[in-house]
Amino acid sequence: MKDESINSRENTVAAPLRSIRLPSVLFAAVAILPLVGCASGGPVLSVRETPPPELLGAKQIDPAMRERILRAVDQDANERVLRDNLKQHPDNIDAAIGLTKVLLAQKRPDEALDVLDRLLLGAPGSLRALNAKAVVLDVQGRHDAAQALYRQALKIEPENEMLRHNLRLSLSL
Repeated sequence: MKDESINSRENTVAAPLRSIRLPSVLFAAVAILPLVGCASGGPVLSVRETPPPELLGAKQIDPAMRERILRAVDQDANERVLRDNLKQHPDNIDAAIGLTKVLLAQKRPDEALDVLDRLLLGAPGSLRALNAKAVVLDVQGRHDAAQALYRQALKIEPENEMLRHNLRLSLSL
């Protein structure tokens, strides 16, 4: 009888354990199977970050394209700031000359001349504006017009070394 009670007790305890083990074993198998694929050596997706030179193909960017990108990002922002400043203060010589430099760097001398012409309407005797306009005219190859502006400015201030130097350079071109 003692053996019977032990057997029946084992059966009552073992039955619930078997019912708990089966789902646990199935869950463990389902969880481990995908991990086996990671160690298989087959193709695996990677989430590594691509370094910037590879991403941009920096070694293969055409210098002209690089210049356009830089201009679009940096110089255009600077140009907008200078133009906004000139809208608020049309007589700001520093902003006008700064914008002129940006436009010349972008090979837009006609726009640079427009900026300087608007500035000269408000300040016709500004030596800096006259000099800047003459420099732009020299850049365009319009040396006679540039020399006339240098001479006009030198009438206002005959001893100005910057104007005299630029006039000599213009005459040598």
